[in-house]
Parts: sequence; C-alpha cells; structure tokens
Amino acid sequence: MENGYVKSNIEYGVATITFFHPQSNSLPGKILRSLAKEIELVGNNPEAKVIILKSDGYKTFCAGASFDELMAIKDIETGKHFFSGFARVINAMRKAPKFIIARIQGKAVGGGVGIASAADYTFAHDSAAIKLSELAVGIGPFVVGPAVERKMGTSAFCQLTINASEWHDAAFAQQKGLYAHVFKTHQDMDAAILGLAQKLAASSPEAMKMLKKIMWEGTEHWDKLLLERAEMSGTLVLSDFTKSFIASFKKK
Repeated sequence: MENGYVKSNIEYGVATITFFHPQSNSLPGKILRSLAKEIELVGNNPEAKVIILKSDGYKTFCAGASFDELMAIKDIETGKHFFSGFARVINAMRKAPKFIIARIQGKAVGGGVGIASAADYTFAHDSAAIKLSELAVGIGPFVVGPAVERKMGTSAFCQLTINASEWHDAAFAQQKGLYAHVFKTHQDMDAAILGLAQKLAASSPEAMKMLKKIMWEGTEHWDKLLLERAEMSGTLVLSDFTKSFIASFKKK
C-alpha cells in the first residue's frame, strides 16, 4: 500500500486491471512498468475477452507523473527511462488485442489524460475534470500528446497544452470525444461499465480483435515515436525551471 500496486482479476471474460498510489494515484516508474506489463499479460490471456482499466478510490483518477521521481532525475538517460514508462503503457493499451474500457472516477492530470485517451471506450464521473499541466512544469505533454490528439483532435489538444494551469470539466472532455458517457454518480457509472463489458465479453473475440486493429491504423510508428518524445521530456526535466517549479510546488 505504501508504494502503490497494480493488480488484475478476470471474471466471466471481463478482466479488471487496477492501479493505485497513495499520492493521488500518481505514476512512479515502478507503477508504470507494472501497469504496462499487466496490460500485456491480460491482453494475451485467452480467458479475458475485454479489459476494464481503473484506479482505486473515488477521488482522483490519476495525478500524472510522480514529482518525487522527477526531482530525482539527474541525467538525460534516467529522464528518458522514466518517461518511457508512459510510452510503454500507451503502447501496451494500443496493441492489446482486446477493447479497453477506462473508468475515470475523478480528476485526471497529464499521464492520466493519456491513459483515458488511449482507452478504446471511456466512462467518467461528473467530477472527472482534466488538465495537461506539463508546460506549467517546464516540459510538455510529449509522450501522451499523440494519444490525446488522436482522441480529442488537434484543437482540443492545443487548448489543453497551452492553457496548462486550467482545469477543463468533464462536459468539455465529453464534447471533445474523450469521454463517451459522463455520470452523476459512481454507482450509475459502474453499472454502465459492467453492462458494456458483459456485452463485449459475449461478442466475437476475433471480430473485436480485427476492429481494434482497424481503429488504431496509422499508429504503428508509435513504438519509436513515443520513445523519441520520452527523450524530449527527459531532457527538459533537467532544466532549472522545472526543478524550481517542482521544489516550490512541494513546499505548498
């Protein structure tokens, strides 16, 4: 519990992958690596017909990158290695041969928006505002950018990227295509998620696999692209601007 976890279970063809970190479900490198691995394992498990991806709790869905780890980065290679964790998660979601349904129960920042965007179908609670705060930190949403832009369009991606300190509510996210449905209660959201997951679990696995491949056409170069983007972030995180910002933020 102290360092967070990633876990999964499968019931009647519905696989649920859950991640957690005590700091508002932030994503340190260990969680990122475990999450990518779990998505790959479950994606290749014939018992799983559809995947639900969620974080624990009813507050923040994901606070993005771990500031503790960002502060500890001292060279470009370490920075690239850390941000490549986000690349691995997004690529694992992209390449999983099963539909992934995301459950966004609260606010999503940075990498959390990337996860919501990389899902094939996303449900959200009314409190699930989004923010790409990277520019305010002194870097940019380089790794998650392709997933966000693919899902929400260039205009919305630019709005989120440039106005990096402003929250955009769930209605905005739904209007721009990130969320398929937004619910007033978590109970209604969970019922809808389970209902769709059960329908998909009873559908043709081969048909869904082929459909997913078609839906993600044109992203085959992301294995290389997202690692190149990780190096961009890994370089900028070493700047005095970023170090100063994070140090000031942690003092609050």
